[in-house]
Amino acid sequence: MIGVDWGTSSFRAFRLGEDGAIRDRRAAPLGILHVEPGHFADALASQIGDWLATGEARVVLCGMVGSRQGWREAPYLPCPAGAADLARALADIPFAGARVKLIPGLSDTDAAGIPEVMRGEETQLIGTLPAIGRDGIACLPGSHSKWARVEAGRIAGYTTHLTGEAYAALRGNTILGRMMPDGPTDLGAFDQGVGRSADPGGLLHHLFGVRTLGLFGRLSETAAAGYLSGLLIGHEVRAALPQGAEVHLIGAPELCALYARVIGALGGAPLQHDADAAARGLARIGAEVQWN
Repeated sequence: MIGVDWGTSSFRAFRLGEDGAIRDRRAAPLGILHVEPGHFADALASQIGDWLATGEARVVLCGMVGSRQGWREAPYLPCPAGAADLARALADIPFAGARVKLIPGLSDTDAAGIPEVMRGEETQLIGTLPAIGRDGIACLPGSHSKWARVEAGRIAGYTTHLTGEAYAALRGNTILGRMMPDGPTDLGAFDQGVGRSADPGGLLHHLFGVRTLGLFGRLSETAAAGYLSGLLIGHEVRAALPQGAEVHLIGAPELCALYARVIGALGGAPLQHDADAAARGLARIGAEVQWN
């Protein structure tokens, strides 16, 4: 089977054995924003055509390829959901030479009844369920960070935090970004930002302090980006972390390491997983499908 994690900016494909092991892999900067409408079949064939030519005939897709801006919009499946629930809800995609199925995203509502949505993260969560166990908490850092609850071996619900996108927007489109050159994260300044997130006043007030600390020489330009990152992630983790909880981190290793730093500092127990959660999830969901 071939599993494809097809997001907004990137394309990752995995050739999976019957046991779910990754036999081959490839990646390309071919996210859905780089594919012209009506050309998704061509884009897929360009990336996995040689695998199909050797006899692979089953393909499972996950991610933003199933969004309104993607190949086909797959209706969200409400939480709670597990691998079998997602497998039953797969959408068929017409494609010459193979059976292609699309994993839907998951929907939920927060405590106030406001909708939550995810596409792609559900597959990463399914891939990590054996490590999480029947019950647990998982965090998937990113542009739209997800904090998910696992209950009885299924994804029971989650909340979303626009942390990564807010960081990019503040750096690229506000006066704060003018004092932030590119470079590695200053961990000392990062920790100061995390500490500031505990003070009264709220996030919007704290954000203005990034500028004033620089104006008065208390925050260097090379440290400012790290401080801002710590401030935003600190506010997110304080809002989402259950007291003393063990948190399974799924995602890019560098970003997960920053979240682990904050979770540990705030009394949680971070557990960082490798970057192949999507591949394992594609294999687990694909194994539940009745292909014949």
